[in-house]
Amino acid sequence: MAVSANRLELLQIADAVAREKLIDRQIVISAMEESIAKAARSRYGLETDIHAEINPKTGELRIARHLLVADAIDNPATQISIEDARKRNPAAQAGDYISEPLPPFEFGRVAAQSAKQVIVQKVREAERDRQYDEFKDRIGQIVNGTVKRVEYGNVIVDLGRGEAIIRRDELIPRETFKPGDRVRAYVLDVRREQRGPQIFLSRTHPLFMAKLFGQEVPEIYDGIIEVKAVARDPGSRAKIAVISRDSSIDPVGACVGMRGSRVQAVVGELQGEKIDIIPWSADVATFVVNALQPAEVAKVVLDEDSDKIEVVVPDEQLSLAIGRRGQNVRLASQLTGWDIDILTEEEESERRKQEFEHRSTLFISALNVDETVGQLLASEGFRSIEELAHVEENEIASIEGFDEETAKELQSRARNYLAMIEAEHDAKRKELGVEDALLNIDGVTMAMLVKFGENGIKSVEDLAGCATDDLTGWTERKDGQATRHAGALDGFDISREEAEAMIMAARVAVGWIELQAEGTQASESEGGETAADAAS
Repeated sequence: MAVSANRLELLQIADAVAREKLIDRQIVISAMEESIAKAARSRYGLETDIHAEINPKTGELRIARHLLVADAIDNPATQISIEDARKRNPAAQAGDYISEPLPPFEFGRVAAQSAKQVIVQKVREAERDRQYDEFKDRIGQIVNGTVKRVEYGNVIVDLGRGEAIIRRDELIPRETFKPGDRVRAYVLDVRREQRGPQIFLSRTHPLFMAKLFGQEVPEIYDGIIEVKAVARDPGSRAKIAVISRDSSIDPVGACVGMRGSRVQAVVGELQGEKIDIIPWSADVATFVVNALQPAEVAKVVLDEDSDKIEVVVPDEQLSLAIGRRGQNVRLASQLTGWDIDILTEEEESERRKQEFEHRSTLFISALNVDETVGQLLASEGFRSIEELAHVEENEIASIEGFDEETAKELQSRARNYLAMIEAEHDAKRKELGVEDALLNIDGVTMAMLVKFGENGIKSVEDLAGCATDDLTGWTERKDGQATRHAGALDGFDISREEAEAMIMAARVAVGWIELQAEGTQASESEGGETAADAAS
C-alpha cells in the first residue's frame, strides 16, 4: 500500500468499515491518520513528531513533521532554531511549532502490518464504546437475542449489535437453550471492562416478569395500571401486586386478560411459573391478607416497631397459608416487605391464654391481691406493673367492681413494688461495682446498670468504649447458619438507635467528643478522636 494511492480509495475503505462496525466514519479516518503517522515514524525516526491528515471530503492525504521552535537545539529531529523557523514564518517565537511537509512514500511490509494493527485496535475500541453507550441506557429493559453458544451452563446471546451473557444462576431452573434459539431476557447490568463492555442478562429477576406484563398488558404500558411489587420463586411460583389509577378498570382482570390470555403468555415465557395477581393496598393489613391468597386470614396483628406482622388463620388453612416448603408465606413476605408469622386460631388462643395467666399471676404476686382482681386487671389490657403504676387513676377506677379507693390502693401497691425492685437493682449494681455516674446517661435505668455490671461495663468510660452491637447483640451468618450473639442489654426493649445514643452521650460525658451548638453533630476533641473514629 502507498500513501499515494487513489484518494477516493481511503474514503471508500473508511465508509465500508464504519458501516460494518456501526461506528462514526470520522473515527475510522482518525485511525487511518494515526496508522499512517506511525508508519511514517518508522521511516523518519520513532522520536519524530509526525502527523497525517486525510481530507474527509476529497481523500487528499498530507503528512507533516512538527518541529518545536527553541533557543538552543537539543534534538534536531524534533526541534528547530528560531533563525531557521523565521525563514519559514517571520512571526515564529520560542515554544511555537513549525509544520514541515513530508513527501509520499511506499509502505514496507512491517510498516503496513503495524498500520493495520493501529486501525484494527482503534476500530475495536470505538466499537466497544459504541456498544457500551448503546446498552448502558437499556438497563432495566427486555431485549431479544439469539443463543450463540452455551459455555459451562452460561448462555451467550447475540443481540445483533453486541454480545451478552445469561449466567447459570440467572436462568430459570430446568430450562435449556441450544445455539440458534430465540431468547428474551432482562438487562441486569452493563459494565465497561478491559476486554470490552460486558452485558449481563437475567431471566430470574422479579422485574423481568413485571416487564413481560408491561408488554402483554396495554394498560400497564399506558400507565393506567401500575405494578407495585413483585416476588418470584423462579420456575415455580410468583406474586405480583397491581393497582389501577382508573376506578373503572379492574387491575387484576386486566392482567389476567380474556380467558387468561395475557397471564398465560407470561406464564409460557417463564416456563410454566404459576403467577398470583393480587390487588395492592396502601393499608398494610389488607395488603398482607391479599398477598397470602389463596389462603383465608382470620385476623392480622401489626408490630410496626419491628416490621413484623402476625397472621391468624383457621386451622384447616394453615398448610395453604404457609405453602409447600414455606413458599406462599415467603413470597408474601418478600412482596409486602414485612416479616410474617403464621398462627392457627388454636395456637393464638393458647398463646393468649398463657399470656393472660402470666399477667394475672404477676399482678397477684406483686400487688398481693386475690385471683379475681389479678384476672380483672389482665383482662382490661394491663400488661405490666409499670403500666398500672403510671396510668391515670380514673382508668383503674372505671373497671367494673372497682372504685377510686381501690384504684388508689392498687397504684400505691404497684409503686411500692417498683420501689422495692429498684432498691434490689441498686444494691445489686453496687455489689457489682457499677458507678453512680452511669445513671446520668439518658435512657439508662437501674435494671440496665445490673446488666452492665454483669457484662463488665462499670463506668461511663466503659460505656463510651462500647460499640452498638455490644449492647444490642448481633447475628453472625456463616455457611448458611445464623448464630445469635447476645448483647449487654438483651431482654430490654431498646433499638439500635437508642443504644447508639447512650454510647454517644457517654463519649460526650468523658470528653472524647463534643456536640455542636445545635446538638446534632459531634466534633473532634482535644484527644484528636472524632465521633466517627470512636464509633469505629
